[in-house]
This record gives sequence, C-alpha cells and structure tokens, in this order.
Amino acid sequence: MKRIALIEGDGVGKEVVPAARRVLDAVGAPFEYVALEAGWQVFIRTGNALPQVTIDTLRTCDGALLGAVNSPSHRVDGYSSPVVALRTLLDLYANLRPIISAPVAASRPNINLLIVRENTECLYVKQEWLENDGNTAVAQRIITRHASERIARSAFAAASNRARHTRESGKLPRVTVVHKANVLSVSDGLFRSACMDVAQEFSQIEVEEQLVDSMAYRLILEPERYDVVVAPNLYGDILSDAAAALVGGLGLAPSANMGDDFVLAEPVHGSAPDIAGKGIANPTATILAAALLLDALGLPTPAGRIRHAVDAALRTSTLTRDLGGSASTCDFTNAVIAHLA
Repeated sequence: MKRIALIEGDGVGKEVVPAARRVLDAVGAPFEYVALEAGWQVFIRTGNALPQVTIDTLRTCDGALLGAVNSPSHRVDGYSSPVVALRTLLDLYANLRPIISAPVAASRPNINLLIVRENTECLYVKQEWLENDGNTAVAQRIITRHASERIARSAFAAASNRARHTRESGKLPRVTVVHKANVLSVSDGLFRSACMDVAQEFSQIEVEEQLVDSMAYRLILEPERYDVVVAPNLYGDILSDAAAALVGGLGLAPSANMGDDFVLAEPVHGSAPDIAGKGIANPTATILAAALLLDALGLPTPAGRIRHAVDAALRTSTLTRDLGGSASTCDFTNAVIAHLA
C-alpha cells in the first residue's frame, strides 16, 4: 500500500483532485490517502502558503497529487510559490511533461514527445534584488554541472525506455538538448557541455542540440519529429506550455515532478479562479497526472488503463467546455470511470 498525499490547493484544484481520486479508486490503485493543505488561500488564512505540517507529512509519503495553486502576479510580502518550494525541499529535480496527440479537434496528429525540464535551479532560484534606488532589478541565474548532468541522465534514460515504442513507429530514440549557449556562453554553455558528456553514456541514442528560439519555431512547425527534449528550468517551462497548445490545450496536459524517491504529480494548468466552483473544469490533466503518479510508483498497468479510458471518453465526445463540449467535471469523470469498467 502506497501512502499518497492529496493537495487540492486553490480554485479548480478543489474539483479536479477529487475527480482524479475517483478514477484512481475505480482502477483499484493501492493507495492510502492523506489530505494536506498548500496554496494562496492557506497563506491568506495562516500567513504561510506551505505549512510545516504539510512538509513533514509529505516526507512520510510515497507521492502526492496536487491540484493547482494561485500565485499573485505582484510581489506579496511573505508569499512564495509552494510548488517551487516543494521542488527544492523534496529535491524533485526532474519535471516530466508528456505532449501527446489527443482525439479532439484542437489537437494535431502524430505527436508523442516528452519534455524533461530541470526543476531546481536556473532563474527559479528566485535570487533577485533591486539596485540604483529601486530603478534596476537584478536576477541571478544558477546552472550547475551536478543538476545539468542528472537532468540529462533522466532524459536519456527516458529516451531509452521509450525506444521500443519509437522504433515501432519508425522513429529512432533521440534526445534534443535545448540551450542558448551562443549568447549565454557560461551558464547555458555549462548546461550544454554537461548534457553532451552524459550523451557519451548512451551511444544507442541519437543526440542533437537546438537553440531555444529556434526550438520554439521548430516545435510549432514539426512537433512530430521530436522524441525527448531536455532543457533548463525556464526554457522547459515555456516550451512545455506552448507545446500543450498543439495537442488540445492545458486542460489535457499533465506533469510529474520527480526525485529519486518521491513524485509530485500535477496538471500543468493553473487554478482558473474565473470558473472555480462552477463544476465545469476539465479534470483530464489531473487524471492523466494521476496516471503519471502510478507510472512513477511502478504501477504501469493501471496507469495505461487510465490513459485508454481517458482516450475513449474523449473519442465519445464527452467534452468539457474548454474543448467545445458541454460536459461538467463530474460528467467527464463518470465517462472515464465507465470506460474503465
């Protein structure tokens, strides 16, 4: 029995996490659940977006499913993103974002790629300050060989694991290293060289490199050619959100924050306060994040069943409003559970 934390967070997180739990229960996931708190509303109530009890309890768990958290667009004294904090505290150094074609009108066909994003450093270390009487803002970017090598190793290992499927579709396993070393020759130069060093350990996998601006262009132009893409934190964040638009939008996009002995799965979308509480949020990304959680915990069979059930529900046009339908959160969840049966 695995111990799993459920963190609903803010906004639609309070609707999509219970939906995903219903699907996990329906597939017979061997989980014991514990409910925890984090997010903007917790900060408003307690002055702390990530309570110590949440951190301490997570350390007793095998994994967690997070809904979404609100983060203000302006600086608020005492507030920082609990998700970024958890990635650091639990050393969740790899963010995995699969980008896969879906049977919906907004999705382009024949896309099956994985973006592997370094998750602990780059500009997300949040070391920034004001100078010149507040007229100059400075942000420090951190890139280390250690973090770059281990994210590269994660990407090449993922490509190796995907190799059997990619060969069947006529594609050789390939890792694309994304950087901007032509301008940021020190920081991105270190990331690039670390990835290329790790590539020597995986001679059976093709490796290529792409400048991040060119990668954005080619990702839109020919996304079906890519297999595994590895990038520093900021580039990976931007590219994965943009790539989600190619396969139906953020409502279908799951992610997993991976460490050596813990996984935090979550949808890529935000808390969507404009539709929170209306029962119309698309739970697909969170349900697929639950499948990633199962994969990470060594349970690929129920994970595959969930993906097939989601695919079947989408094919029957049980679509939520963001996909052009009228189904509620509950309607779509019921459809997925029905296909599991």
